[in-house]
Amino acid sequence: MSVRSETLFDFPDTTLFSDTPMAGQEPARAPGKRLSTDVMVYLAIAALVAATWKISQMGLFKAGDDTGYWIGVTGGVMMVLLFSYPLRKHFAFTRNWGRMKWWFLVHMVLGVGGPTLILLHSTFRVGSLNAAVAMYSMIIVALSGVVGRFLYARVNRGLHFERVTLQDLQVRAGLDEEQARSRLAFAPKVEERLSAFEQHEIHAKASWLTYVRQVFWLPIYQWLVYRECEAELRRELLSLAKHEHWHKSDYVARKKNSNELVNQYLNAVVRVVQFKAYERLFSLWHVAHIPFVYLLIISAVVHVVAVHAY
Repeated sequence: MSVRSETLFDFPDTTLFSDTPMAGQEPARAPGKRLSTDVMVYLAIAALVAATWKISQMGLFKAGDDTGYWIGVTGGVMMVLLFSYPLRKHFAFTRNWGRMKWWFLVHMVLGVGGPTLILLHSTFRVGSLNAAVAMYSMIIVALSGVVGRFLYARVNRGLHFERVTLQDLQVRAGLDEEQARSRLAFAPKVEERLSAFEQHEIHAKASWLTYVRQVFWLPIYQWLVYRECEAELRRELLSLAKHEHWHKSDYVARKKNSNELVNQYLNAVVRVVQFKAYERLFSLWHVAHIPFVYLLIISAVVHVVAVHAY
């Protein structure tokens, strides 16, 4: 058997494609699964808001009656409880009060449930300037929290884990400089394309324009590169299959393995380079989020005092 076909038979085992976490790290989720989870969360929020609007239009209560009042109180209490999360993060005496992951989950539930009840309480109407300021501040803070969750999920894994993932894939694929032989040696153009993609993105000049491109354009560019590699792999594998008289099942298996290897490698590169972009966007989000939180607190307090005073 030729050297080229031996390289093909020596494809990486299934451990290459597992998400086994490193010590002290959360298990990694595939980008497709993570995106699906995000979509489901945002669709659920949209459905909840739509249902809230529908209920508010049924005329079952008004903002000023007992039912509307206690709905507003419940929503307000949930908004106040939101601040337990930053307290848990920043004060030493709270460090042993449960895992941060569960606190963040409760924070997100309160951040959706509180504003939803406030919207229901108001029946999607505002009767004064102060109420309008409080309402729109709350909506901005809630939407900002949804954006923050999106960024947090992508920053939380940590740059070190992403880099180790890429390095591990480099070694296993044989694309690491220390490897004497590549598992993709039968397709040198694919090797070159993957290396060029990695070098271009890993060493891209740091700027806000670069970060925006890496967040919005890079996944599309990744797909285009994958399609190029897939076509080249198909050509090479068909040539080998014809030359060495492979069974159809052998060709299908090798094509699936090689395509999956390329896909995993491209995903690892993209996760690494997007980390810094999401990290910078997350820091910018903090700057924009906090002032609206303070505005919400002030306007909400004034609104509550005005309601009970008059």
